[in-house]
Amino acid sequence: MPKEIEGKPVRAVMAAVQLPNVSDEEFEASLAELRELAKTLGFQVVRTFTQKRAGFDRTGYLGVGKRQEIHAFVTGEPGAALPPAEVQSEGGAEDEAAEERSAAAVLGRARGDIAGDPGGDIEVILVDHEISPSQLRNLELEGGCEVMDRTMVILEIFHRNARSPAAKAQVEIARLGYMAPRLREAAKLAGPQGRQRSGVGGRGSGESHTELDRRKIRDRMAELQQEIDAMNATRDTQRARRQVRQGGLAGVALVGYTNAGKSTLMRALTGSEVLVANKLFATLDTTVRALSPETTPRVLVSDTVGFIKNLPHGLVASFKSTLDEALDAELLLHVIDASDPGFERQREVTDKVLAEIDADQLPRIRVFNKIDHVGSGETAAAAQAELAERLKAKYPGCVVMSARRPEEVARLHQIIVEFFQRDMVEAELFLPWSAQQLRKNIYASCQVLEERPDEAGAYFSVKGESAAVEKLRGMFSALT
Repeated sequence: MPKEIEGKPVRAVMAAVQLPNVSDEEFEASLAELRELAKTLGFQVVRTFTQKRAGFDRTGYLGVGKRQEIHAFVTGEPGAALPPAEVQSEGGAEDEAAEERSAAAVLGRARGDIAGDPGGDIEVILVDHEISPSQLRNLELEGGCEVMDRTMVILEIFHRNARSPAAKAQVEIARLGYMAPRLREAAKLAGPQGRQRSGVGGRGSGESHTELDRRKIRDRMAELQQEIDAMNATRDTQRARRQVRQGGLAGVALVGYTNAGKSTLMRALTGSEVLVANKLFATLDTTVRALSPETTPRVLVSDTVGFIKNLPHGLVASFKSTLDEALDAELLLHVIDASDPGFERQREVTDKVLAEIDADQLPRIRVFNKIDHVGSGETAAAAQAELAERLKAKYPGCVVMSARRPEEVARLHQIIVEFFQRDMVEAELFLPWSAQQLRKNIYASCQVLEERPDEAGAYFSVKGESAAVEKLRGMFSALT
């Protein structure tokens, strides 16, 4: 994959097909998202090529005319001849009638992301879909540079940003799963000398490179899965010990679309120095911190990896493992970027992924973040108030806020505390002066509302879980 040179970003073009069932708004939102993904990788998108079709071209994703246009721009030679593509379809025989209908529905355009850019010196073509191995290979041959589809872009970002051993292993499994069906096309590019292999290490004379590579991939994926299973077992043991030590955990998990402001909200709620960056997938590994100021019960907040449209299938399992903290949480804060015009689509994506990982039954509060980014100038306050009113009417119980406004963070903090204190009971406990060393037990397991001294001891008005209060009451009654 092309790598960014210091001070010189990788020049790229984007290509996308708009199908009949995709609205213009959805299509533009998807392109904007791919552009942000490219920015995360250090790519500079200089031109966007789009085309309306009834279906994908099964040989090269785009129609022939659009591929010629891209080839001319990439090479910097207007009217440059298009190299012949190998006509191949993984779906069997060509449906000529369908191809004719598709060709008749073509409507394309090119948009200059950088005005006046003459083209040339393009290193990568970004495709806003997951395309087949043969489509990718033919587009590379015709375009004259590397092609990365949407899935490959996401996998590359995950590969670069993964930090923990578990995240790295999960991402590698997804990358290997993506590579496996594309080995045949890679072998074709290597030529006849790369297709056969014999000698020590092969199953027999004439075993192909592709067969050997597939076997290596299967073995490596099995090895990685064993490592992940071992790490999961260790993590489960550590979590169980922690729960016993702390008498159970009050857990809150921040979930939502990537770049919705989860890490900023995490920092505001906990006072921790977690990574905050205005880019997609800045956070991949789960971070856990205590709610600050601390409360009774003690609440742990976890910041999780963001979701995205068309998440590569191989990463769904990774999400399930990465979101163990979310699955163990008692409350989900679904963080949504209220300033994004496509936030409804992002909300639907998050809901779908939560359902896929069996986390959709957990209690959830929708938090519409970045309300301060809505509107501008003198009309900003009115625009923000209008949007907040609409959101609260459509989603009763939601929170509309900005993580950068302390008073609104404090309000969310109180909502979280009230959620975990909903089943608590209020009681009065008496502790004689002779046993004041047990005061720490009261403060450790209950919220002390009032403390009143008396000649014989001190009275404590407390709020806590019923079991904890009864345990303290039994302990103190034995002293009198």
